[in-house]
Amino acid sequence: MSVFSVNDLKVRFGGFQAVRGVSFGIEAGKTLAIVGESGSGKSASLLGATGLLPASAVVEGSVQHRGREILGLPDRELRKLRGAKIGFVFQDPLSNLHPLKTIGEQIGEAISVHDRVGRWEKRERVLALLDDVGIADPQARLTDYPRHLSGGMRQRVMIAIAIALDPGLIIADEPTTALDVTVQAAILDLLKRLQQKHGTALIFVSHDLAVVSDIADDVVVMRDGVVVEKASATEIYRRPQQDYTRELLGAARLGGPKVYAVGGGLEATRPLLAVQAIARSFRSRSVLDGVSFTIREGEILGLVGESGSGKSTIGRLIAGLDRPDSGLISLRGRDYSRPGSSDVVLQGDLRRSIQVVFQDPYASLNPRRRVEAILSDPFVIHGVTGKAELHDRVKQLVSDVELPLEILDRLPSQLSGGQRQRVAIARAIALRPSLIVADEPVSALDITTQARVIRLLARLRDKLGVSFLFISHDLGVIGELCDRVIVLEKGQIVETGPTRQVFERPVHDYTRQLLASIPGRKRLPADAELEDASHG
Repeated sequence: MSVFSVNDLKVRFGGFQAVRGVSFGIEAGKTLAIVGESGSGKSASLLGATGLLPASAVVEGSVQHRGREILGLPDRELRKLRGAKIGFVFQDPLSNLHPLKTIGEQIGEAISVHDRVGRWEKRERVLALLDDVGIADPQARLTDYPRHLSGGMRQRVMIAIAIALDPGLIIADEPTTALDVTVQAAILDLLKRLQQKHGTALIFVSHDLAVVSDIADDVVVMRDGVVVEKASATEIYRRPQQDYTRELLGAARLGGPKVYAVGGGLEATRPLLAVQAIARSFRSRSVLDGVSFTIREGEILGLVGESGSGKSTIGRLIAGLDRPDSGLISLRGRDYSRPGSSDVVLQGDLRRSIQVVFQDPYASLNPRRRVEAILSDPFVIHGVTGKAELHDRVKQLVSDVELPLEILDRLPSQLSGGQRQRVAIARAIALRPSLIVADEPVSALDITTQARVIRLLARLRDKLGVSFLFISHDLGVIGELCDRVIVLEKGQIVETGPTRQVFERPVHDYTRQLLASIPGRKRLPADAELEDASHG
C-alpha cells in the first residue's frame, strides 16, 4: 500500500486551472522526484493535496495517506497529519523560520504541538535532532536565531523540524535551489541518510533533473499542470519518451559541467577593468584579502565560490556600491574606487559604463511601475526626453533581450521569472555599458530558463561587445558561459585561468571539491542527442 497517493488531482485559482488531473503515488522508503519548470504545477499539486493552499483555491480529486482519504478533511484533522505524519522542507528556510525565535524553541515547538513532553525531555530530543542533521556543537546552537546561521545550516534546521516526530513521509519542495553546490551536495546526502535510517518516503520537488538524479527511485515530469511522463528513474534518464523530458535532461548538465566557453581569443584585447590588491572587512571579520585580477574588453569572467567567499562583495566594490579598505579599482586606467569611509559617487560617464544585474529580478524591479516606465528610466536620467525617441529606444531594448513588445504594458508581477530577469538585463544594457556585474543572475530561475538566459548573455556579449563579471556558485553555469574563471575561497583567489583549463585540469583541492559536488554524475544519458539538446 502506498504511503501517499494522489489521483486525478485538480487545482483551480479563480478561472485559472493550475493542476489538471495529476496522479502519482509513493511507497515507504522510496524517493519520488516531481520535476518541471516554474509554473508547471509541482508545488500547487502538493500544497493542494496537503491542504496548504488558501481557501480561495478549489481542489478536487482524491488524496490518500496510508489508505485514508484526506482531501476535504477539516483543518483540525489535517493539522494532526502535518508535522506528525507528513514533514515539510521548503525552499527558503529564512522565510519559513521565525526570525525572533531561537532554533531550540522552533524545533521544540514542532515536538510539543503534537506530543506532550517535559521540558528536559524536549531539550534532549532537540539536541539529538540537531546532532542527527549534522549541526556541530548542538548545545551552543540552541539559543541561536536563524540570522546567526548560514543558508545550509538553516536548511538543516528545517529538516530537523520535518523529522522531529519521525513522519512516514517528507515533502521537500526545492530544498537546495538557493544553496551553493557543496552545501547542496551535503543536504542531498543528509536526506538520503535520514531516509535510510528511518525508512521514510521522500517526495522531492525540483526543476533540475541533475539534482534529483542521485536520489530518485521514480520520476514524475510535469508541464502546464499535467503529468507528461512518469517512470522509474532508470527509464527517465536512459530512455525518456517525451520531447519535454529530453529538453529538461539536455539542460540538466548530467555528468558534470559542459564547457562550451574555451577562453581563447581574448588575449589580444585591451584590459578593461583592473582590480589591485583589494581588501574588505566587516565588523573585524576579513571578507577579502588582497584580491587582484583584470577583465578584458569583450570578456566574460566567471567568479565562483561558496556562500561567504566574498563574491558579492567584489561585485559591489566594482559596481561602486561600496569602498575597499585598501587597494584600487580602475576602468580603462582611471581609478574610481579607493579606500575611504564616505559613499562612492561615480561620475556620469563611469556610472553609465558599469551596470549591475542582481539575483532576484522581482526585488530589483519596482513592482508598481510598468515595464516601459522601468526601461525608460536610464534614458530619462541621462537626458533623453523626447517621447517618440524614448519609445523607440525602449522597443529596441525589448528586442535586444528577445521579449515580445506586449510586455511593455505589464507589471513585474505579471511576468515569469525569466521574463523579469530579461527586463533587468535590458535595463542594464540600455546605456551600452562597458561592463556588467551579473550577481547570481540565474540562480533563482529554473534550469531551462537558466539555459535561455545564459544563451542571451552570450549573444549580447557578441552583439554589443560588453564585458561581464559573472558571479555564481554554480560551476555548471560558469562552464557554459565564461571565457575565464576565478575560484574564490574565504576571500582569496585560489585558482584562476581559462575555463576549460580550470575545469579539466584543476590544481587546487578546493576547485576539485567544487567540481566533485556538481550533481548529476551518477546517471549519464545513453543517448547522445540529449547532450546535443543542451546546446539548444
